[in-house]
Amino acid sequence: MNYTKTAKILHWLMAILLFGLLALGFYMQDLPLSPDKLKLYSWHKWAGVTAFLLVAFRLSWRIAHRPPALPDSMPKLMQVAAHAGHLLLYALMIAIPLSGWLMSSAKGFQTVYFGVLPIPDLLDKNKEVGDLLALVHKSLNLLFIAVLAGHIGAALKHHFIDKDDILTRMLPRH
Repeated sequence: MNYTKTAKILHWLMAILLFGLLALGFYMQDLPLSPDKLKLYSWHKWAGVTAFLLVAFRLSWRIAHRPPALPDSMPKLMQVAAHAGHLLLYALMIAIPLSGWLMSSAKGFQTVYFGVLPIPDLLDKNKEVGDLLALVHKSLNLLFIAVLAGHIGAALKHHFIDKDDILTRMLPRH
């Protein structure tokens, strides 16, 4: 059994968006302060808000449309690890944009979605808290990269070593 077309679209759209966010985030962090850097930060924040909204929709979709069961041939411990990995991915897809939003608030930089819709700050301006949240945001992203590497590695292992349908049932053309 394959995932629904909507689940596949959301999966791959999120994958592209999140890889872009990671790349942009790591690229812009060491740039010198300039109008270009501020523009990139705005784009990063807009994409982060979009990712947060998409993960909320994706979670609702997943709750309403159960994903296909893992193969019975997969050891129970691997099934538990797969479920735990997905749970951690979802938790991070929620925690990372929230940490970014909190960090922006504490640093005194309100997010204005696409330059039009002001998103309320969650914290008062506080440099120490902002710096701590910057570390939390970066650390969560590093953990996300590690979990993503495991996710991708597991999908490739299933495809090339186990030769099961775990990967193909999420591919767009299947």
